Amino acid sequence: MEMETVMNAPTLVSPPTNIATPSISTSAMLVELNISLWTGRKFDKNVSQEIDTQKNATTRAGNYHKKLFADEPKFEAITKMAGTIRTQHYYQTMPWSDSGLRLLTTPLFFEYNKKMTEGEAEFNRLVSEFMDDYDNMIARAHTKLGTLFNPEDYPTQDEVRSKYNFRLKYSPVPEVGDFRVDVGHEALAQLNTSYADYYQEQLNNAYKDVWTRTYDALKNMSEKLAGDNKQIFRDTLVTNVTGIVDLLDKFNVTGDDNMRKAKLKISDALRGITPDALREDDYLRHDTKRKVDDLLKEFSW
Repeated sequence: MEMETVMNAPTLVSPPTNIATPSISTSAMLVELNISLWTGRKFDKNVSQEIDTQKNATTRAGNYHKKLFADEPKFEAITKMAGTIRTQHYYQTMPWSDSGLRLLTTPLFFEYNKKMTEGEAEFNRLVSEFMDDYDNMIARAHTKLGTLFNPEDYPTQDEVRSKYNFRLKYSPVPEVGDFRVDVGHEALAQLNTSYADYYQEQLNNAYKDVWTRTYDALKNMSEKLAGDNKQIFRDTLVTNVTGIVDLLDKFNVTGDDNMRKAKLKISDALRGITPDALREDDYLRHDTKRKVDDLLKEFSW
């Protein structure tokens, strides 16, 4: 579901506005993931000028960036793995701050940490494989790039290796009212009020993310099940919904009643539903779409 579609139906995905502001310091933590990569690209000023001249451009109309290791699986595998890790990171966490911190609930910690540990090990293994073949790749690039090849474009192995990093940092969620500075009672009260507002805003944003994910998965299922013709769909049509439903309990750090109800209603509506059954049974497909559409209407709580 495109984000634009979600924005067109904000009332369907807005979280409850009366979420209490309990302490979640024992039920969640903050996590920050940073993966740095080498782009493997190099700006070529001469080629950029040549293209401008060929196209009769009177000013710099564009920049040409060479792919130093085009069609090299070992190089591309690192970027792909980094994307897989980030996807898992976003899937199991909720947004918390603009600085990149995300909220990880305690029930998800061990599974999340296991996946991140495995991801880091695989990331480092792929980087090592790439570095072992680095000089050979440069030799192949000489042939692949033709006159675009310039040996000075390629950093040393040590320089390239330093550009690949995997960093995962856990930190506690600060308690509301945990300021311990000596600024006087009035200023301290203002600080506590300010942070309480920030705390509430971040918690609301985290829950909004959960509601948006749930809405997107249900909306996508409704669209795929529409019409009399059997649409070809993947098994993920069902598993994407059941997956987010399984996370609703683990994301519900405040014991929000609406989130509990959403889990129960969606679970009841899709109980026993399988992708194969939806493909083969017209009545089941239409009935499931009706139930999903009813659920979507209820998201205007």
